Amino acid sequence: MEKFDVIVVGSGLAGLTAGLEISEEGKSVLVIEKNKVLGGRTSSWNEDGMIVESGFHRHIGYYKKMSEVLQKVGVDVDDIVQWEEKVDIRIKGKNENAVFGISPIFGPIATIKGALGNNDILSLNDKLSLIAFFTNGFLHYIKNPDELDQLSVRDYAKKFELSENALHYAIIPLSAGIFFLPPERYSAKVFFGLFLPGIPRFYKMRIGGYLGGMTDILATPIANAIKMRDGIIRVNTKVNRLLVEEGEVKGVLLEEQTKIYADYVVVAANLAGAKAILKDDFSTHPAFSDMFQLPTMPAVTIQMEFSEPILPYDRTTFTPLTSIASLAEQSRSTFTHVPGRLSLILTPPEKFLPMQPEEILKIVQQDGRELGLDLESGLTNYRVVSHPEEFHSLEPNHDHLRPDQQTPIKRLVLAGDYTRQPFFATMEGAVISGMKAAELVLGKSIL
Repeated sequence: MEKFDVIVVGSGLAGLTAGLEISEEGKSVLVIEKNKVLGGRTSSWNEDGMIVESGFHRHIGYYKKMSEVLQKVGVDVDDIVQWEEKVDIRIKGKNENAVFGISPIFGPIATIKGALGNNDILSLNDKLSLIAFFTNGFLHYIKNPDELDQLSVRDYAKKFELSENALHYAIIPLSAGIFFLPPERYSAKVFFGLFLPGIPRFYKMRIGGYLGGMTDILATPIANAIKMRDGIIRVNTKVNRLLVEEGEVKGVLLEEQTKIYADYVVVAANLAGAKAILKDDFSTHPAFSDMFQLPTMPAVTIQMEFSEPILPYDRTTFTPLTSIASLAEQSRSTFTHVPGRLSLILTPPEKFLPMQPEEILKIVQQDGRELGLDLESGLTNYRVVSHPEEFHSLEPNHDHLRPDQQTPIKRLVLAGDYTRQPFFATMEGAVISGMKAAELVLGKSIL
């Protein structure tokens, strides 16, 4: 009979963080991953000869706990990211960019020029309406965040008379561009809550493009550190359900019916995966009713290789009012082995889930023409990566359904960015949830 102190189900950042923190205390840890590679939503792999990723990822400069975990395993964030002090907004039909500085400390001139310039895109009145919109939103969040969850971003924009230009060329890029939701479907609580933690750490604000595949530079170093502490990592291993006896979790049952026992189980799968594991035993349990009502939402990216770079630099680019939420050239950063490489997030993702890759490609290429990008003549390879249930829903009236890491079931703990922590569906949120789960297992005070 196999027996561990702790079983962690899922090798995303939440699961790996929990496994690392627990193994550091001398506990025997088994991390189980159903896929062939580590990393969960931050993973990369070879798909029929093309290196692809689970999505289009960026490191935010004010992330703190994630940097701490990486430092613990010998990884300096500055060594694995290429920092950006600017972002582009590419305007449909105008064949031009608006450039905005986003780093007041590391790129002060670009930040000032972006705020004072781009007047052909955003007038003075547009900018003043944005100031009122964000100021009121942040204050509202501090005072009554749950009330904000009853409103969409568009509702809030109407309430404070945000101009249409400001909505189209500032708010839509930040809503659809980051979480591929249009403003009418995006909770105002999540929108303002995503940016608010950055205010006290504004001096750290910038965006980092990763210098390699996510599995290689993020997941593997943490997994190796767990193994150095005598932890075990198993991939291609699916957990079917929990082993529950007399109301206590005793371990897990694998797909091939193998039973593995543990003193604690940390379920660190994404929301859809966690529901699947818990449903047989707890779908009708009142303590999990909110969690089982919390909807999921999909994500779809298309990753394209070209005979030469499409853009003159690797920089996050938002493309409002098209099916492309955001994109980045990555041939000088993440994918240096190919001459040109674009990763593009598609919106709304539900539209693309039933489509064949060839159909999706045609739509993206048409939108590319509208943006002044030739995505046809130099194309050498592409892959569509779809996740039907990748995130918990960030739409209004859903945030209150997110569960805590602590459960009323003895020996069962949850982790994942869908669980309650201040960073919502982000890598920082996943890491924080993993830390909280580990503290519960170890009987320490919560962060």
